[in-house]
Amino acid sequence: MRIDMTDPAQPTIEAADLAVLFGLDAGQVQSLMRTGKITSRLETGVNEDAGKFRLTFTYANKRIRLTCNDSGDVTSTVRTPVGPLDLNYDTNLS
Repeated sequence: MRIDMTDPAQPTIEAADLAVLFGLDAGQVQSLMRTGKITSRLETGVNEDAGKFRLTFTYANKRIRLTCNDSGDVTSTVRTPVGPLDLNYDTNLS
C-alpha cells in the first residue's frame, strides 16, 4: 500500500485501500469521508522521526493508523478499537 505524498501537507490514500482496512467498500469510504463520519489526522515526524508521516483514520469504533516514509511507502499499519462499542452507530450514508 502506498500513500500519494505529492503534497506532503495533504497526502492521499486510495479509497479502495482504506475500505479494506475498515471492512467497507470504496464508495462507502468516499461518502463517509465527505459527510465527516470518517475523520483523518496527519502527523509529521520531527528530529529522529523526520521523513516519517502518520495518518490516522477513525470511523465508528475503529481507528486505523498508517505510518509511512516520505516516499509514501506504508511501513506500519495499526488497527485499534476506540471508545465503547456502539451497536447503534448510524452508518447511514446520506
